[in-house]
Amino acid sequence: MTFNDDARINPDKVSRRGRNTGVAVGAGGGLLAIGLFIASQLLGIDLTGLAGGGTTDGTQQQGETLSQCTTGEAANTDIDCRIAGAADSLDTYWAKELPALGQSYRPTEVVLFTGQTGTGCGGATSATGPFYCPADELIYIDTAFYDDLRTRFGSSGGPLAEMYVVAHEWGHHIQNSTGIMEGLNRQDTGPASDSVRLELQADCFAGSWVGAASEIRSDSGATFLDPVTDAQIADALSAASAVGDDRIQQSQGGSVSPESWTHGSSEARQRWFTAGHTGGPSACNTFEVANP
Repeated sequence: MTFNDDARINPDKVSRRGRNTGVAVGAGGGLLAIGLFIASQLLGIDLTGLAGGGTTDGTQQQGETLSQCTTGEAANTDIDCRIAGAADSLDTYWAKELPALGQSYRPTEVVLFTGQTGTGCGGATSATGPFYCPADELIYIDTAFYDDLRTRFGSSGGPLAEMYVVAHEWGHHIQNSTGIMEGLNRQDTGPASDSVRLELQADCFAGSWVGAASEIRSDSGATFLDPVTDAQIADALSAASAVGDDRIQQSQGGSVSPESWTHGSSEARQRWFTAGHTGGPSACNTFEVANP
């Protein structure tokens, strides 16, 4: 999926921070992320307990605005601008979609960082992967993760795969701001656990945005994105599959242990993305089915 060169992008939803060398890892909680399970597997340490509440440990930095990211043309050539374009499109989409579903919309923002940074959920590093922090309602991404997604986890990559990651984390914000997260047991694991249902629903919300993305218009009146192709959908599905719990366990040379899953199988992640892509947000209630 490529951006319409004529689209005007508002980059205010994304900022970039410089390297913060004064933050300790694992100081807080609240991280709901693709990367929590990935980091747990790579480091041999269970980081999923960070999904509880926490406080900031370390000074949060003020990010720099992406003033260069104002056109679709810039989004097609620069990863930061591509994320800014996706964020503007996602914000426009959910600001219209949630009221139509009887829900109010509260905006979020994306913080790009390098190496490590402070968050409302504590310190985070690149090893954590992209994540949404409920405490400060921000999305955090080290764009180096996209290289890992291809080289370490076997995704085919591509612009839509990169934007899928942003849309997935934006989905967590929708869950948080609309009350879906309230009362859930986010420490539980397993294919039918609340944590897996949340992740699969975020995949579904990402798919619903992709399904509508080529019709969402920027302030200039031009659509943000050109129509999605089958090859681009395949890239997004490849990214969803690459971060499936079973796929990650297999890639680390271990056995597949469904009882420890926190994000869902590769098959389930692809299936729920597709459900959102074809059915929109109303098809995304992963809490209504016995075996998501």
